[in-house]
Amino acid sequence: MSLETQIPEDLKTAMKAKDKVRVNTLRAVLSGIKYLRAEGGHDEISDDDVIGIVNREVKKRRDSIEMYESNGRPELAENEQAEVAILMEYLPAQLTEEEIRQIVTDTIAEVGATSPADKGKLMGALMPKVKGKADGKAVNTLVSELLS
Repeated sequence: MSLETQIPEDLKTAMKAKDKVRVNTLRAVLSGIKYLRAEGGHDEISDDDVIGIVNREVKKRRDSIEMYESNGRPELAENEQAEVAILMEYLPAQLTEEEIRQIVTDTIAEVGATSPADKGKLMGALMPKVKGKADGKAVNTLVSELLS
């Protein structure tokens, strides 16, 4: 079953269970799918497109978590964290830090990056390899660490 058909089914189940957090989270993803369909005139949305939407939603929530925690609102951060956990169910298995480090090291050798000036070229080659499997911010931090 594709993610595009699975998410509405999961939404129905969450509505029957009166799980408000899951309902709101899945509605946000469905909204992103509808927007993509309307924007690009897509008849068929691929799982990669849905994973991209879910990744954007995860990023939004992680940014909100940081903001809430820095402003002393842990109860709001907890709600966002619960939504991130729900969204992560729809993403491929995430790479561990060691796996990301290995991919970054291999890509550095592949591209021939030697200094921080090569970061753009390296990130361009690296991000398609980890798309949907690793947080871009974590990859960026690791790249900066290894190139310095």
